[in-house]
Amino acid sequence: MYQLEEKIWFWVLAVIPVIVLFFLVLQIWKYKTQKKFGDKELLKRLSPNTSIFKGVLKVVVLSLAFACLAIALVNPKVGTKLETVKREGVDIVFAVDVSKSMLAEDIAPNRLEKSKQLVTQIINNLASDRVGIIAYAGKAFPQLPITTDYASAKMFLQNMNTDMLSSQGTAISEAIKLATTYFDDEEQTNRVLIIISDGEDHGDAAASVAEQANQEGIRIFTIGVGDVKGGPIPEKRNGVVLNYKKDSQGETVITRLNEETLKNIAAEANGVYINGRNTNEVVESIREILNNMDKTEFESKQFADFKDQFQWFLGFGIFFLLLDIFLLDRKTAWLQKLNLFNENNN
Repeated sequence: MYQLEEKIWFWVLAVIPVIVLFFLVLQIWKYKTQKKFGDKELLKRLSPNTSIFKGVLKVVVLSLAFACLAIALVNPKVGTKLETVKREGVDIVFAVDVSKSMLAEDIAPNRLEKSKQLVTQIINNLASDRVGIIAYAGKAFPQLPITTDYASAKMFLQNMNTDMLSSQGTAISEAIKLATTYFDDEEQTNRVLIIISDGEDHGDAAASVAEQANQEGIRIFTIGVGDVKGGPIPEKRNGVVLNYKKDSQGETVITRLNEETLKNIAAEANGVYINGRNTNEVVESIREILNNMDKTEFESKQFADFKDQFQWFLGFGIFFLLLDIFLLDRKTAWLQKLNLFNENNN
């Protein structure tokens, strides 16, 4: 486990492309200028020790120096001590709809990105609860098992997209069935499943499956993303809309938020339906629900001590800077003898 203390210093890495660009511009300028004053073969005789390779090597070494110094400023830390920590919280599984209808832009920026924003903000407001993530479309797929590692949860969440599952459709019942396998404590009563979807369920079993899940102690809360008026599903390439999805008759498909389905699922599982348009209202509603639930004590392991690692990168950075200073632009005698680049054939 590692931590990055000052991520803002990664901007120092922007110096590297500037150095490379400056070097290329300088080489082009030198080439054009030399061409004005003499023949290529004549210039080689006048300055036989000129080495392009050494110039490239100096740029590489200087870039490595800046890369090391940037990482040193970021100050990576490595966990050195694991501790078992007792916590009280709720186990929460997020089931995120990744079907093609989630690309509709009737809610900005689109339904899927809005879903990610909602889950991220909910996680940001958790304290000691455990979270898991499920992606579903025509089928459900486990993304992240129950964990207290919120950083990993948000990373997995951001990587979710509508192409990750080949089976299209919206089978909410599949997500509920998979969620029941996430909870490992049979005596646990505070099990929560939060479904984020536009409610366009292509199956009829979701409500009955939700009722069965509730009998196992799982409360289901549903969050609807989209607009009841609906919108078309854009087909994009490189961020540019090429067309909109059409049905078999060639008509543009309009996908709508189906609040009724989501309300029925929540009602069958002792939960609540929440409209996802206002992020703050959603987060506040979920926080209030979780605060009113009984907390279960559980143990988790976490790194309690982190050790700075900046000194290694600082050392390498200084080494590369010194190396760059002592590297000359002209050919090196021993390197010429090796003739690695066929320099002696001319």
